Amino acid sequence: MSTAAPLPTFSPLDALAAFCKAAGEPLRLNILRVLSNDSFGVLELAQIFATGQSGVSHHLKVLTQAGLVTSRREGNAIFYRRSLPQGQSTDELLHNALLDTLDAQPVHADVAQRIKDVHAQRAEASQEFFERMAGDFQSRQDLIAGLPQFRDSLLALLDSLTFAADATALEVGPGDGGFLAELASRFQQVRALDNSAQMLELARQTCVKHALHNVQLQLADALHDDVQAADCVVVNMVLHHFAAPADALCQLARLVKPAGSLLITELCRHDQDWAKQACGDLWLGFDQDELALWADAAGLIPSESIYLGLKNGFQIQLRHFAKPDS
Repeated sequence: MSTAAPLPTFSPLDALAAFCKAAGEPLRLNILRVLSNDSFGVLELAQIFATGQSGVSHHLKVLTQAGLVTSRREGNAIFYRRSLPQGQSTDELLHNALLDTLDAQPVHADVAQRIKDVHAQRAEASQEFFERMAGDFQSRQDLIAGLPQFRDSLLALLDSLTFAADATALEVGPGDGGFLAELASRFQQVRALDNSAQMLELARQTCVKHALHNVQLQLADALHDDVQAADCVVVNMVLHHFAAPADALCQLARLVKPAGSLLITELCRHDQDWAKQACGDLWLGFDQDELALWADAAGLIPSESIYLGLKNGFQIQLRHFAKPDS
């Protein structure tokens, strides 16, 4: 009777060989470089590198098999990002060294421009949604998580912090202005910033209704326009509408004064992809560790966190990030 051949086993050297193979092709290295602080789909990467979709798919498969890239589903699309090195094994040390070396290399000007083009396409789609749906904003927001569902928890987090009597606050993307009255009663001066005139009009109506005389409304882009920093920056259910949320967090950090605070209310990662169509979401929430990693890269210190589970299956994270006094 013949004996079955033993099944092949994969040693650490097999994994190391796969790693070296994946890192041995210039386009794959370029893909890893542009995934340093962002997630892209196959079609977006094909656009960024001006190459065919099938070739990009092949390279992503090799990178994924080597543990250098991970994927996640966002609605009907799959987005790719760099895997984070774990532990201190030999291949992980090599992984860290590779990423450090890549990040020290400049992105080619043509590639950088096409990345901007992809971000602009995402941002345009988001802004068009809000301009089109401004009159129906509240009902759509309530489909997922309206302000009443996290207001008390956010206020408890805000009131646990200490600010000077003349401290200022800035809310980015105030929606219909529902949280502005709370900020106006706690800060000497409050500014509300939105890049949609239609949404800012909703906030203006709220300010008039509640006689919020210390609130200034500004039509501007928080990520690109010259905006004055504040002691406390509040971003409620907005980050998942940004084209590049990791970059956005870096830009939001610059709006926080030294020793100030950034308060973010955001969805935890979920798989309810109807939110993209119904609510204009670009991203289906974020992992808790993901926000902490981005905040660290932005020079912020993760602090208090509150997590709320909702009856509709969503979970909300309320995060406080402190900016060092330097």
